[in-house]
Formats: sequence, structure tokens, C-alpha cells
Amino acid sequence: MKQWYEALFENYAKKYDKECFVQGTLGECDFIEQEINRDKSLKIIDVGCGTGRHAIELAKRGYKVTGVDLSGDQIKRAREKAKEQGLQIDFRIHDARNLPFEGEFDLAIMLCEGGFSLMETDEMNFEILKNATKALKDKGKFIFTTLNGLFPLFHSVKEFYESAQKEGQSQCKDCSFDLMTFRDHNTVVFEDDAGTKKELTCNERYYVPSEITWLLKTLGYKKIDIFGSKLGAYSRNDKLTTEDFEMLVVAEK
Repeated sequence: MKQWYEALFENYAKKYDKECFVQGTLGECDFIEQEINRDKSLKIIDVGCGTGRHAIELAKRGYKVTGVDLSGDQIKRAREKAKEQGLQIDFRIHDARNLPFEGEFDLAIMLCEGGFSLMETDEMNFEILKNATKALKDKGKFIFTTLNGLFPLFHSVKEFYESAQKEGQSQCKDCSFDLMTFRDHNTVVFEDDAGTKKELTCNERYYVPSEITWLLKTLGYKKIDIFGSKLGAYSRNDKLTTEDFEMLVVAEK
């Protein structure tokens, strides 16, 4: 039986690229460049790269990027897009819980819930952090976003999704947030690239900052900074608050 995050991305690449939450690529890549001092000699891995939007933009800017994703359809689309733009990017199908890399990259990025927080158990989510960390060199840096557990304590996730929904895009309904597990259970309704309407039962894990800090300390990170995550406008000046749906994490080994 396929998990929802496997079924979701089957034949859903072109429509995915039109979703409102994937429109912030340029600003997000500006932040990434700033964080690595625009050093083009660095090797970057994009974990849960989807259709390759960050990997492609960074490659355009002259960086050497490897993109990995669990979905064959997303990787296929990423390769097509890179080819159309004449870019050389190593896109591979891999499960983020079991990556074949060790000490190869200077920077790992994992943005817009690129795998982490979508897994069905906390242990599996931790495996993703562990594998991304293992792929990094000794002084490597890890930049990722994840769902902010402080948000649902003060706001309705259901209302947030309703306010963010746009005509012709995916929709979330029947949201219920579980305080014991910090998981939001919902039904996502969307149309795939062939125009077939689908409905999937999903559940995503929200994390509070202290949990993220503890998990990363366990993995040996020395410096961990957590900020509010604004779509397309990541900044170290954004203090994380209960208003932020996502948090931006920058960790250094």
C-alpha cells in the first residue's frame, strides 16, 4: 500500500509547479547564496527536490547541485526542465531515509517540506535529518523549512488552508490537529496532470523549535538558528513567532 506522499506525486508535476506555495524560488535562492557567501566551488544537495525548482535556479547561478526525490514523476519533470534550459544537474530517485552519500556535500537544502515532516512516524522523519547530515562534509551547513508547531496552538490550520486556497489548485479539508502527537490529519483534493480528480488522506508532523534544536544537537550540529519562514523572502531578521506557518532552520556542523 502506497503512502499518501508517494501517491500524491504520481502524474502531478506540471500542476504542482503552478501551486501557490512553490512560487518563492528566486528569493529563497537569494537567501541560500547569502548563507554560503556565493561560493561557487561548494557542492549542494537538494533533498526532496520535487520538480527541481531550487536546484535549477542554483545551477543557473553557477552552483553544482545534486537533486534527490522519492517520486519518479517529479524527477522526470525536473530532468525535462533542466534539459530545456541546457543545465547539467544530477537528478536522482532516492528515498531521503536512505541516501547513498557520505561526507560529499558542503550544503544540504530541504525546502517546502521536502520529505521531512511528511513521514508517518517520528523515527522516519529523524532518519531523513540523519541521512541529510551524513551526506554533509565535516563543516557542512543544512538549511531546511518545516511546519511550525507553535502555529496550530494559536490558530486553526483548517482556516489557514482555506485562506490560502486558490481556484484550480489543491485543497485541504477535514483538518484535525492532534495535540498529543502534533500531527495534522487532513484530506487533500487535487487534480493531476491528466485532469483526474484525486482525494488523499494525509498526515503531517508539526515541530516546535526546541524539538528541532534537540534533534539537530543529537546529530552533532554546533550552531542552530531558527527563523520565521516567509515564502520567497527568507531572512535572518524574521524572528519565529506563533504567526509563522513554517520555520526556517539553518544549522552548521
